[in-house]
Amino acid sequence: MDEPSQASQVAAHLSRNLASLRHVRGLTQGALAKAAGVPRSTVANLESGAGNPSLAVLLKVAGALGVPIDELLAAPRAKVRKWSGAEIGTTSRGQGVSQRPLVPEPVPDEILTLMDFAPAGLMRGTPHLPGTREYFTCLSGRVTIFVAGDRYDLAPGDVVAFPGNLPHSYQNPDEQKAARGVSAVVLARVGV
Repeated sequence: MDEPSQASQVAAHLSRNLASLRHVRGLTQGALAKAAGVPRSTVANLESGAGNPSLAVLLKVAGALGVPIDELLAAPRAKVRKWSGAEIGTTSRGQGVSQRPLVPEPVPDEILTLMDFAPAGLMRGTPHLPGTREYFTCLSGRVTIFVAGDRYDLAPGDVVAFPGNLPHSYQNPDEQKAARGVSAVVLARVGV
C-alpha cells in the first residue's frame, strides 16, 4: 500500500486542525465562515479533507481564527507542559483552608480549585454573578457547605451544586482530621 501523498497529509492536518480550533473557540461552521468571509460550504469542505483551498482562503480562515497559517497546516505536535507543585503554589483563605488551581492554565468560563481544610477549617465563599453555578465534591474527610442559610453535610464522593451568587461558606466540622475537596465554578456568561 502506498504512503499517503504529501498533499493528502496536509489536507488531513488542515481538516483536523481547523475542526479543533473551531471547536475550541466555540464557533459553528457558519460563524467561522461569516467571520472569514467565505461560504460555509468552504469550511465544511476543508474540515472534511475534500477542500483544495487557495492561499487567500487559508489566510482568511487563519485570520478569523486568530492563528498563523502554519498552525492550520502543521502536523500534530504534542503541547505538553509540566508544572511542579511549587510553580502552581497555594493560597490560604479563611481559617485553615488552602486552595490551589486544579488546572494551572486558564479555562474559559470556569474556576477549578483543589481545597484542603485543616481540622475545623472554614472559609466564606466569594459571591459570583447571577447565573454562576458552583459544584463541590468532597474527596476526603467531611465538609459542610452552607448556602443561603441551609446546611449540606458531605462525605467522600458526595457532590453539592448551588447558585454561585448566593451567600455560601465551607467548613470542616471535624476538629481532629483534615478534609479535601474540589470546587468547580462555572461562571455566568456576560452579555450572552
